Amino acid sequence: MAPVSSVFPGGDPRTADNVIQLKLRDVAQLFNSLDPSPFNEKDLDHDAEEFIVGWARELRHHDSLRLVLHLENPLAPPATAASVCESIRHYFAYRASINRLEFRQLLQQGRTSLLIGTGFLAGCLLLGEMISRRGESGAFWSVAREGLTIGGWVAMWRPMEIYLYDWWPLKRRGSLLAKLSRIDVDVRPGAPAS
Repeated sequence: MAPVSSVFPGGDPRTADNVIQLKLRDVAQLFNSLDPSPFNEKDLDHDAEEFIVGWARELRHHDSLRLVLHLENPLAPPATAASVCESIRHYFAYRASINRLEFRQLLQQGRTSLLIGTGFLAGCLLLGEMISRRGESGAFWSVAREGLTIGGWVAMWRPMEIYLYDWWPLKRRGSLLAKLSRIDVDVRPGAPAS
């Protein structure tokens, strides 16, 4: 893929607030060359995906996005502008479905961690209570009781992290990928004017 910053005036590949522009020699640069899938099911090239997702993240306050592909060489059969658009949308729809799966797996991990953490916390608190009921005094028993209490609450760290913080980035990325699965793609022959 050509370095975009050297192709567009001012290094900004956007000409309007909701448009992402990309200059390529031919459309094959957009797709992963190692992917043996049919054209409409090919994965995007990693750099192209990151470029599109990066700009879309900055433009995410817009309801609709548009991707303009400036091609130096015309589309080679069997590729058409419609098939390129469908391929890009299909890819991002697939990535959105993978993101939903990762989100469900994270919540499942959170539930499992919560059950394990709650059980461990209850066990530690019960053991600490047994120590205090025995009436044992001294620094060792005091440290053991406090250590059990702290250890039990530390076991709750991972489920709390999942439910308070870890799900946000996945949900945000999923929303962005869903938006990209509906992106309008415009294929134009020739490069934009410098």
